[in-house]
Amino acid sequence: MRKKMTLLIMAVVIGMLFTACSESFVEDPNLQTEKEEEQETVPESPENTENIESEAIEYRYTEEGYIVPEQAEEIIKEISDTVLKAIAEKDVKTWAAYVHPEKGVRFTPYTYVEKDKDIIFTKDQIESFFDDEKTYLWGYYDGSGDDILLTPSEYYEKFIYTHDFLNAEKIGYNTVLSFGNAMENQFEVYENPIIVEYYFSGFDPGYDGMDWRSLRLVFQEYRGGWYLTGIINNQWTI
Repeated sequence: MRKKMTLLIMAVVIGMLFTACSESFVEDPNLQTEKEEEQETVPESPENTENIESEAIEYRYTEEGYIVPEQAEEIIKEISDTVLKAIAEKDVKTWAAYVHPEKGVRFTPYTYVEKDKDIIFTKDQIESFFDDEKTYLWGYYDGSGDDILLTPSEYYEKFIYTHDFLNAEKIGYNTVLSFGNAMENQFEVYENPIIVEYYFSGFDPGYDGMDWRSLRLVFQEYRGGWYLTGIINNQWTI
């Protein structure tokens, strides 16, 4: 009888030990969730990063270091035409939407870009461009050297949309179409830009081409998009 009782007690003890061991091996559901989250947030491997970079546009450059005209046109034509149309129609909302978020847009009255002197407007200033009645010093008139003191609306008429550039005679993409006495420095001032030139060779035959005129729109890349950073008026200068 005593022997049977001993065997029974041993069986109960073994059973309890087995149950305890089984419970200790049950995985905590919270721990399982943490592991799943860790798997979901594993950083992208270098191989994946390289694949993403390889899908980006590979720019082709001229000997001077500019994006080649053919590729520049492919990249910017639609954007530039949209911006020019907005400028022509005084659609400041669309115009402002394409202004560089950080650099703004610089206004150059004559070919040579005065990096530290030309006026720069922000997106917000472009939105109120034609409502702004303040007179600004935009530069100096060619020949006389007098101050160019104009409101934005007046400057627009004299140095921005001076002709029907939507129907320009020629359009150049990273190609200089107009040549005068002023130095060309836009490609030095603007880093890796695409510059679109809307050009007329002249209007009055009596001037023998000296009344040519063009408008240049300067675009620079920012976070995968292309934004307007410069508007350059070009004309014959003394």
